[in-house]
Amino acid sequence: MNYFITKVRYEKLQENGMQKMITEAYLIDALSFTEAEAKITEEMKPFISGDFMIQDISRYKVSEAFLGNGDRYYKCKLEFISLDEKNGAEKKQSVYMLVQANTLDEAKDTIVSEMKKSMTDYSIAKIEETPILDVF
Repeated sequence: MNYFITKVRYEKLQENGMQKMITEAYLIDALSFTEAEAKITEEMKPFISGDFMIQDISRYKVSEAFLGNGDRYYKCKLEFISLDEKNGAEKKQSVYMLVQANTLDEAKDTIVSEMKKSMTDYSIAKIEETPILDVF
């Protein structure tokens, strides 16, 4: 899977009735930068009246995404632990996963639940909330 994070800037109507320029981040599953740009443009059209600008598109390093219920997205850094057979030392390989959840604890529980399906030794090095609003 290739994920791209896109930052879209547009005028949004605030609760007080005023227009305000905002920038929002969305994650796109696409094969190329061109496809990511086309997808985010198509996805945003129904929600934005007027002009909008795609400020940035960049690759988003994540090997797996666990999407489900929840209104937030968390990036989880896992360290897979293996044994180097040449010298017997422990080796750690970092892998990033994206989890959709309501809370940090819920994100951690999802990772633990998903990793039970694997025989790989791992540790959770970090879980942090991302600015991502949605995944397309």
